[in-house]
Amino acid sequence: MDSLIRTFSNAQTSRDGYQLAQTLSPDLPQQQLQAIWKSCGHHDAQNVIKRGIQNSTSGFEKLPKDEVQGWSDVYLAYWKAIGELLPALNQAPQSSWTKVYDAWKELLSALYRGYIGQGFEAWSIPCLYVVAKNLRFFALKADEERNNNVAAGDTSGQIFQDDFDPESEQNQKLEDCARQLNRIFTLCLNDRAPLEESRKWGIYYIINLLFKTYFKLNSASLSKNILKTLSAYRGDMPPLSAFPKSQQVTFKYYEGVLCFLEENYFQAEEHLTQAWSLCHKDATKNKELILTYLVPCHLLTTHTLPSQKLLEPYPRLQKLFLPLSNCIKKGELHAFDLALQQGEDEFVKRRIYLTLERGRDIALRNLLRKVFIAGGFEESKVEGGPRVRRTRIPVAEFAAAISLGSKQMLETDEIECLMANMIYKNLMKGYIARERGFVVLSKSGAFPGTGV
Repeated sequence: MDSLIRTFSNAQTSRDGYQLAQTLSPDLPQQQLQAIWKSCGHHDAQNVIKRGIQNSTSGFEKLPKDEVQGWSDVYLAYWKAIGELLPALNQAPQSSWTKVYDAWKELLSALYRGYIGQGFEAWSIPCLYVVAKNLRFFALKADEERNNNVAAGDTSGQIFQDDFDPESEQNQKLEDCARQLNRIFTLCLNDRAPLEESRKWGIYYIINLLFKTYFKLNSASLSKNILKTLSAYRGDMPPLSAFPKSQQVTFKYYEGVLCFLEENYFQAEEHLTQAWSLCHKDATKNKELILTYLVPCHLLTTHTLPSQKLLEPYPRLQKLFLPLSNCIKKGELHAFDLALQQGEDEFVKRRIYLTLERGRDIALRNLLRKVFIAGGFEESKVEGGPRVRRTRIPVAEFAAAISLGSKQMLETDEIECLMANMIYKNLMKGYIARERGFVVLSKSGAFPGTGV
């Protein structure tokens, strides 16, 4: 405990929030955690900690009485949390990650009370980062432990009721964690102190934790409420560019994914591109996550496909996207359907299946373009004029190509419906002359964006 108090004293002297946050970390070496736990007992822990904090500030201006009491409560809660954490780390018989979570939640509550009414200053907000981040981790561990016990037939912790829904209890602690993080979000957002001394500098870190939590709970729609609230306070907030790049990247990534899920692909592309450009060059995992959504966005907004060079550092993305890309380039409809089916589980998991499915239109466009090019040229109606590409294509030619490409025999009405959709989506310019059985294509830019 003495070394912990010394670090606390040094952090208070230098007003170093990150050094102070290290005194509340559960990631210290286990031997050090054990020493902190054994440094006092249940009967004297409160007095030992309070006396240590009072004495540690004697070399500079003493902390106000309320703040001393606040930090004493925080470190007492931390000490109790260590008492629950150590048995869980050692897998002791009576240990429980649920107890660890509950003890750590009390630590977060002590911090919350400190900022609300005991004078904790804004420079110490990294303490919120560390405690909130680990609360989410312990919530995941507690839910995993509970679900494993239920699967093994241990229902001792279950409350029986007639309408009990097992699925609603699977993420019990993580849902509670989301509520605690929301309290911290409100704590930072509603701070009325000048920006230089405001808790608002901690807001994007907490928002990013909330995004991760909501996505884990499969409740991404709740994230939109956070964005709406943030937008209402935007005038009183520091600009996003003033925050650490790591927080900017995470925020832009989730903002882009939320737009993606709402099928607002142009905005999604903008946010994800910003996240990509800000991302550290060695953050391979983060770049892979961004590309997972940016590639489908580009496919729909610009009809461009990822290159082999772009995907080279990401074997998983190569496996997912390259088969689809090759099929789209060649206009192979049947092969596209098979590639989409093979990656279905991962596509659905990443919520990109329906977006990639629209890539079939691009594959069909490329197939129809091949038919158009294969039609060759015809003589100009102007004597001596240059030959022009044939623009009156029999529907039967397109029907043959589509039937071969999809390995399905389609009726003429179905073919005409497909052609009409292509024209409506501006993937092909022209019109269908049904009476004569022709598709009349534009003489300039029959297939927009392809150079043909």
